[in-house]
Amino acid sequence: MTLLHLSFYVAFTLSSLGLAFHRTHLVSALLCLESMMLSMYVALSMWPIQTQTSSPTLLPILMLTFSACEAGTGLALLVASTRTHGSDHLHNFNLLQC
Repeated sequence: MTLLHLSFYVAFTLSSLGLAFHRTHLVSALLCLESMMLSMYVALSMWPIQTQTSSPTLLPILMLTFSACEAGTGLALLVASTRTHGSDHLHNFNLLQC
């Protein structure tokens, strides 16, 4: 395992651990999701270089597009939840209440 692979694994693992353990605010959860997507994007962008292929792949661009859509949806949910509940604390949200 090279140092490059190890750094991608560590970045993804740290962001997933941050998502699992530090879920107090919606903003911190969204930032952890974005860091997970960024580490996956960088890993997919470096994949053709590591495998010595000459043709660029379309997969990193598609992933970046879906990541931007996810960020826009997350920010819209953040604004809507802040307007309805008054804050972005995740313990204020009751999922069973309609």
